[in-house]
Amino acid sequence: MNRSDILRDIAPVIRDHLVVCNIGLPSQELHMIDDQPTNFYMLGTMGLASSIGLGLALAQPKQVIAIDGDGSVLTNLGTLPTIANNVADNYILLIIDNGSYGSTGDQPTYAGKKTALAAVARACGCDTVVEVAAKDTAQALKDALASKRMTVIVAKCDSGNIKVPVITKDPVVIRDRFMTAVRS
Repeated sequence: MNRSDILRDIAPVIRDHLVVCNIGLPSQELHMIDDQPTNFYMLGTMGLASSIGLGLALAQPKQVIAIDGDGSVLTNLGTLPTIANNVADNYILLIIDNGSYGSTGDQPTYAGKKTALAAVARACGCDTVVEVAAKDTAQALKDALASKRMTVIVAKCDSGNIKVPVITKDPVVIRDRFMTAVRS
């Protein structure tokens, strides 16, 4: 399974929650698979989906799921100790770890080599960290939602991209409809 397979599997699980999705192809794939007003698509700012998701979770009571990639988390490694030290039990960080920078041409990341992001998250102080195979991601998300505890899920999958259209929605439209979903 690759990232788009995971997104297809989790779409029904995340549909009723606030979602902040990683830059580039992950956002384009989620948009194509199941566009929702509760999805905030990152169109820039590599490495910040997890940080923005945490800030949103700390600011309001609704469940927030940040979908990030291993490459993005590695570019903003400071997000993991920040998450560990600012617990929001309405926050789930899903790191889709395909061992590559998928949006820039599938160059390998260190997570595809020696670096284990689940171990890094634990070392940073994150209390609930789960590493799963791609096929088990939807169940891990259901379990995390039911636990009502801040959770970091590292879903290991194959690299590879599918052809997807770019998101043609104006960024202001994406922001406004998401903010309406946050307030409702």
